[in-house]
Amino acid sequence: MALKTADWFYMNGWVGYITNQSVINMQTISFTIETPSTHKRERRKEARPGELLDAALSLFVNKGFSATKVEDVAASAGVSKGTLFLYFSSKEDLFKAVIRTNLADHFPAWNQEFEEFEGSTPDMLEYAMVSWWQRIGSTDASGITKLVMSEAHNFPEVVEFYDQEVIRPGHELFKRILQRGIDREEFAAFDTDLAVHSLVSAILYVNMWKHSLACNASLNSLNPEAFLRNHVHQMVQGWRQS
Repeated sequence: MALKTADWFYMNGWVGYITNQSVINMQTISFTIETPSTHKRERRKEARPGELLDAALSLFVNKGFSATKVEDVAASAGVSKGTLFLYFSSKEDLFKAVIRTNLADHFPAWNQEFEEFEGSTPDMLEYAMVSWWQRIGSTDASGITKLVMSEAHNFPEVVEFYDQEVIRPGHELFKRILQRGIDREEFAAFDTDLAVHSLVSAILYVNMWKHSLACNASLNSLNPEAFLRNHVHQMVQGWRQS
């Protein structure tokens, strides 16, 4: 289209104004054109932390913390080592994020379920134990506990983090459930700290079984949910009679 006097025009990054067939007020401008590929790159960038955490969880559980290199995690997530360090300052920081995302972040929801549960305390305990298996124990996230136990002497800072973020909140939640049973006179009075360790021992057993004996077909005969239900029933019988 032909340009006329008093027309603005844009050409090759320049903006001009036509007057008496002369060009005045020439200046450069820059702008960004958003395309579907731009949005795709933005979505990819937002998803990277989650992709890195998924890759790290799988590698940590299957290879161990010491044997896993950040280069391995980055390659598994399809990014460079430098990109990984944009989100996590070290391998230890990455492992802490894996712990928080896969375990610690569940506690607000679990505590809310405790507040809203309307059934008996024995039913609540059974629900808590079976829910742990369904949501954590049966997934790769259960390998985090085995990993922390095996690496405890080498990485005390990580173990302290796990204690603060997972063990203590978990024990506190179990204590609240048990105290609920005592307050409602469903259980006789007993040492709730010791009782929590008894409950957790079953969780640890199932955890170790899953990541060791369950790998052998001839030893893979345990039904985790049935085992945890039975454990709760046995414990409840003792608490009622004590």
